[in-house]
Amino acid sequence: MAGETILVVDDEQEIVQLIQLYLVREGYKVISANNGQDVFGIVKEHRPDLIILDILLPGLDGIEVCRQLRKTSNTPILFISCKSEDIDIILGLSMGGDDYMTKPFSPSQLVARVKAHLRRNSIREQHQDDPQLVKFPGLEIDLVSHIVRANGQTISLSAKEFDLLSLMAKTPNRVYKIEHLFELIWSLDSMGDPRTLIVHISNLRKKIEVNPAEPRYIITVRGVGYKFNGSAV
Repeated sequence: MAGETILVVDDEQEIVQLIQLYLVREGYKVISANNGQDVFGIVKEHRPDLIILDILLPGLDGIEVCRQLRKTSNTPILFISCKSEDIDIILGLSMGGDDYMTKPFSPSQLVARVKAHLRRNSIREQHQDDPQLVKFPGLEIDLVSHIVRANGQTISLSAKEFDLLSLMAKTPNRVYKIEHLFELIWSLDSMGDPRTLIVHISNLRKKIEVNPAEPRYIITVRGVGYKFNGSAV
């Protein structure tokens, strides 16, 4: 619901003002920073519900800001950048970013993404009191504490990685189309950038699979999407 606080981090004042205009119109409170160093103090003081973070910032860049924030916070982070190469998207999402939009972007689409991430975060918090444990050989997912253990080790996952894993693990052997995963995890009615989902799946495999090149849990169904292998041994 509107009323949440959004932190916008960008050194281009025109971009900040444009984003603020559209978010305030939707009822959100907007605070801003124009460099990476100021983000941590603002986050500690204001505890924003979502962060819109530019990658190219003076001094401390957005990638490093995200990496440091992820040590203590699961606040949704939406990257925005003029850089659209795969390596930049992969790096941003690998550091714990939840989503990625390239400049120039549609302000209305940005607002839709913000609403989707906040809605998912709200749903996640509402179900924290439902004690559930999903277990497979070599893999244990605590849906309350968001703790994942794979091959005897506790694994650190981003919010979106956890959402993807828990969704598929709770419905093993069900094949999810890519567009359906976007709708369920990102709450987007329209298709997002397929690279975002591919990167999250790749990151998950690197963290939970013994051999990511030959996954036993998250299986690609060619031409369709992905499924969680309920017969994993």
